[in-house]
Amino acid sequence: MQKVTPFLMFQNGKAEEAMNYYTSLIEESEIKNIVRYGANDVGEEGTVLIATFSLKGQEFLCIDSNVKHEFSFTPSFSIYITCDSEEEINELYEKLIKDGQALMPLGEYGFSKKFGWLNDQFGVSWQLDLPQEK
Repeated sequence: MQKVTPFLMFQNGKAEEAMNYYTSLIEESEIKNIVRYGANDVGEEGTVLIATFSLKGQEFLCIDSNVKHEFSFTPSFSIYITCDSEEEINELYEKLIKDGQALMPLGEYGFSKKFGWLNDQFGVSWQLDLPQEK
């Protein structure tokens, strides 16, 4: 086995928009590689055949599906971020929730100082945690 990498399948040509959005929100993040569908490929020309991006050093693969599926992302798999400050968790939550849906609104739930769980505008699930001070 070489490595394990989370894989995100977007529909309706949203992969590149999502990658740009995520890498703009999280420091030390970048789009590493994009291979696009060409004129004679099965997917829509210019959309993402396969791409690699990283968020704070964690690599992800993603695609724009060339097949319309009846399913999307599920919140049972989330991108989990441990935040360093209240300002950071508040800012990230506000940006990610825009046009998304709260699953657990940002608040204090007893198991952490502050926590929020949401689906973003692309349907990807995020859990943001500000741990209790030790």
